[in-house]
Amino acid sequence: MRKKQVRSQQDPPNPEKKDLSQEQKLNNIKELGALEVPGFKSDIHCLTITGQVEGHMVLPPQNKTTKYEHVIPQLVAVEQSPHIKGLLIILNTVGGDVEAGLALAEMTASISKPTVSIVLGGGHSIGSSIAVSSDYSFIAPSATMTIHPIRLTGLVIGVPQTYEYLDKMQDRVVQFVVQHSHITEKKFRDLMFRTGDLARDIGTVLVGKDAVECGLMDQVGGIKEAINKLNKLINNYGGLQQ
Repeated sequence: MRKKQVRSQQDPPNPEKKDLSQEQKLNNIKELGALEVPGFKSDIHCLTITGQVEGHMVLPPQNKTTKYEHVIPQLVAVEQSPHIKGLLIILNTVGGDVEAGLALAEMTASISKPTVSIVLGGGHSIGSSIAVSSDYSFIAPSATMTIHPIRLTGLVIGVPQTYEYLDKMQDRVVQFVVQHSHITEKKFRDLMFRTGDLARDIGTVLVGKDAVECGLMDQVGGIKEAINKLNKLINNYGGLQQ
């Protein structure tokens, strides 16, 4: 009885898989300027606050913005995820919406896991509140932070209640910064209302070590120091949990 010969046939090539890989490479070039993205899986979540913090009002499309409604779910995920051990916040922001910035700062301060922030480039205006909301804060030697009073733009109703509301909002920012840093309220208000340091406004520009010397930030350093500090906090946090 003659046995039937069975041919081993290879699966035909899948053109969709090839096209998908090519499309992924094109997206990487377009979005990241690189062919391949490192596939390293970290237990540290990196959150970037760049451009202007966008709050209740939508800014023009040419503005580089960080939408606070996009950041809030990330902070919730950091708190809930068992795979994330720590949070690294990188700031290069000009400030923005005060209430949106305070909301992000309050959420960061209430996270139970270790958090470290680093100011690269600038952490101006309400960005200073976000910077000090972490457990430990760094600032690059060439980075700057602008401390100034709250300003209103657009149509303002000229009544005493407007000033009182603005004054209360100012106190909220001052109290938060003082509670989450080593700067005194008197020193922070002096920096905020100093004249002659800014071209068209009252306030102070702090560069690198100046922010550390006044007690606003904890240490001058870069990404290496920030990650090393966060890893130490994570190890200590793991020991306390056991």
